[in-house]
Amino acid sequence: MKRFICTLAMALTMGGFAYAQKGKEVKVAIDLKDIKDDKVLVTVIPQPLDTETTTYYVPKIIPGTYSEDNYGKWIEGFKAFDKKGKELTVVKGDDNSWKISGAKKLAKVTYLVNDTFDNETQQEDAIFSPSGTNILAGENILLNTHGFVGYFEGKGELPYEVTITHPATLWGATSMVDTNASNEVDVFTTSRYPELVDHPIMYSKPDYTTFKVDDMDIIISVYSPTGKVKAADITPAMEKMMRAQKKFLGPINSTKKYSVLIYLSSAGKEDAQGFGALEHTTSTTVVLPEQMPEEQLNETLKDVVSHEFFHIVTPLSVHSKEIQFFNYNTPKMSEHLWMYEGVTEYFANLFQIQQGLIDEDAFLGRIADKIAQAKRFDDTMPFTKMSKNVLEQPYKDAYVNVYQKGALIAMCLDIQLRESSNGQKGILALMRDLSKEYGNNKPFNDEDLFGKITTLTNPTVGEFLKTYVAGNTPIPYDTYFAKMGVTKTTVKKPGNPFIKGEQEPYIGVNQTKEIFLRSDIEPNEFFSTLGVKKGDIILAVNDTNYNLDNIYDMIMSSTNWKDGETISMKVKRDGKEVVLKGKVKMPVDDVEGYHATDASKAKLREAWLKGN
Repeated sequence: MKRFICTLAMALTMGGFAYAQKGKEVKVAIDLKDIKDDKVLVTVIPQPLDTETTTYYVPKIIPGTYSEDNYGKWIEGFKAFDKKGKELTVVKGDDNSWKISGAKKLAKVTYLVNDTFDNETQQEDAIFSPSGTNILAGENILLNTHGFVGYFEGKGELPYEVTITHPATLWGATSMVDTNASNEVDVFTTSRYPELVDHPIMYSKPDYTTFKVDDMDIIISVYSPTGKVKAADITPAMEKMMRAQKKFLGPINSTKKYSVLIYLSSAGKEDAQGFGALEHTTSTTVVLPEQMPEEQLNETLKDVVSHEFFHIVTPLSVHSKEIQFFNYNTPKMSEHLWMYEGVTEYFANLFQIQQGLIDEDAFLGRIADKIAQAKRFDDTMPFTKMSKNVLEQPYKDAYVNVYQKGALIAMCLDIQLRESSNGQKGILALMRDLSKEYGNNKPFNDEDLFGKITTLTNPTVGEFLKTYVAGNTPIPYDTYFAKMGVTKTTVKKPGNPFIKGEQEPYIGVNQTKEIFLRSDIEPNEFFSTLGVKKGDIILAVNDTNYNLDNIYDMIMSSTNWKDGETISMKVKRDGKEVVLKGKVKMPVDDVEGYHATDASKAKLREAWLKGN
């Protein structure tokens, strides 16, 4: 019965959506009103084709993810029709392609799109949530366009017109312009398929704020399943951050509208699990857990959104031909992830100290963390080689290092530039020069970038890139810090009560989902002060019961605890329940860090950390 209903819907749902093309666009209709079983009907009407066969593709990979996710796996019931409604022969090629015979007669294709959020816990390599799709009828549709709309072979450069019908209670947040005045129909046009993919839309009950930063209009749209978080709650911190970012970038950015689409997940079994963000030219999609304490949510948003926003510099303004002419189904990767992700991540930290959002110790602490995390990877793997082959092993597993060593490469390059220019120019000035040289629509050849950078700067910069980015020589970080009068030292770092260092937990979970304090590791001062013993089963904290199902909530809540606060913990010890009461004593770890020691380098160091 369901199969019949869906097939009938596909035949009837396009109403007055005419087959005959009057314009030059590929016409797309997406029905968000009649959603069945979390599936959305999509109809695509192509321009007339002059070949006997054609292939319709849904992306295998999209820019910014660096992983093959096969979005076509979520497409069902793909059918092709001529003008009389007669089905044409369709043969599925792979997860992401459908070959259509009789293409000269093709009038439309129809298919159903399932969402990815519902299936994340069932997949070993789940799609990263900010690039995935959510379909919750009448509540939220995270419409990452690459998951709903594809392209016909050789026709990706045609313009698109997308008509979306939706309940009047839902509003679509996007940086695209809706040309239809109806509150139940939105119409968007783009110059080509890559432009459509570059513009996500989030439909939900309206909860958004707007503000202006210089000449840029900003939209902050939030979906919070319980209503716990409102756009107005996070806007002050976001506005402060984005004003600082615009001031940091100066004239390098010309974007007129920017949208931040924030999906807060319940973190349940049928909801998003992959937390983070994905950049687009004029927007960012963010997925984070709704349970995050407000202070931590604002801090996390500051870090992840600032990173994605800085992508307007690279790769969105400065990029290679592999990015400009990105192939969604047979991708060829660029060798410059050190710039696309590394420089971006470095900027997301540098602007905070330059604009006074964090102090010098906090900045150096972040850099020390990145050095420690980068040590987990092969330090002799050439970064350009890893980048070029990032879809294959062993390079695929090294990708996350772009946020660690990639940022450190950018930092050392910044230091090299500041030293050679007596503090006058750093990496931001270099990126400004590259933006002028290239820009949105003028890509470079991968193999030419290092030469161009050397021409714009000096031979020592070229040697740095050759040795430490294209070469297999580990970067001597202490040598570069010394140029700025910074020395290695031991510093105190606040810890988490439940996690030792970066990864090792103090707690475990038994077969009945109970949380216990591990016996094979010495308890930290938080547990010892409170009187929790090895093997104790943690039943509740401050009268809130916990087990495996909400363990994340417990860990999240602990990030807001302060020394000296009253706390109670109910534990089960030797079969008996015991309530322990006391004061919070947050753990502190001794870690490797850095601080300024050479006063003779103070002026140069000031130019590095505070210059523009």
